Amino acid sequence: MAGNLSDYIVTVMLVDEQRTVARGIQSMLREHPDIDFIWCADEREAEKMACQHGPSVILQDINMPYLDGFELLSRYRNNDVIKDIPIIMLSGEQAAETKARSFLEGASDYLTKPPHPIELVARIRHHSRAYFEHLEREELLQSLEAKTRELTELTRRLEQLSLTDALTGIPNRMHFDQILDREWGRARRDRKPLSVALMDVDNFKQFNDFYGHQAGDDCLRRVARAVAESLRRPSDFAARYGGEEFALVLPDTDAEGARKVAELARAAVAELAIPHERAEAALHVTISIGVASTIPGQDDVARDELVKRADEALYESKSNGRNQVTVKE
Repeated sequence: MAGNLSDYIVTVMLVDEQRTVARGIQSMLREHPDIDFIWCADEREAEKMACQHGPSVILQDINMPYLDGFELLSRYRNNDVIKDIPIIMLSGEQAAETKARSFLEGASDYLTKPPHPIELVARIRHHSRAYFEHLEREELLQSLEAKTRELTELTRRLEQLSLTDALTGIPNRMHFDQILDREWGRARRDRKPLSVALMDVDNFKQFNDFYGHQAGDDCLRRVARAVAESLRRPSDFAARYGGEEFALVLPDTDAEGARKVAELARAAVAELAIPHERAEAALHVTISIGVASTIPGQDDVARDELVKRADEALYESKSNGRNQVTVKE
């Protein structure tokens, strides 16, 4: 409907208890078949009728037997369904004070009874067009807001995808770096320990060569899931570091605590019992883990140095027979 005003129908609702007034207004509009006419003889039903029919203009008498015209005007403006419909006040009074109050109370226009047919139709068309343009703007705004929400959600999903490893479904190296930066700053500010663990699937090249790349991919997915599910705290973070390597960020965790977490991860992978006839440490898939721990700000260790120490510890684990955890403080 947006973008074509001709799709809207000009509809006038007259609120006036006098039948003669209603007949007179209807007669004035009879020559204009594109203008629909609705008559409400009881002002107590006016708000309900306006909600039901959705007129483009309301002609509203001021002096009515049951309800003051200004009070009814206030009801229109406080009703979210019809609050924006133009209201043209009708009255036999020409006092400036009455006109001023009408506009003050929220009326869109003011006509004295009986209105001139040409002027009445002109004002009906003018206010209807303004109302239709308002509806179009609202529709376009709602559409824009909906598209903005869709774009925001799409951006969030794309960002999530950019931080997720496509093969294993756990966070990737980029996400690891972000989390480590964040936790490093927090640990430095709070003077709390921070630990990093690097782990490597033992003899993975031999596994790939012997069982095939498809089996290798499935192995990495299962190892990733086991490592991630071995973590006990929401703040602990697991990621695929690259290739057959995985990494953990363990906030507020000292060296001994990190060793325990790493052992849980190592045991979780061993319990998968994935056959590996070419392994050196066992006849199933295992992982070697290196752990480094520090309190940022209390020594000269930088963030990259912490990761380097974890990598050195990993190398020691592999050199000493694999399937084990080595810790460097």
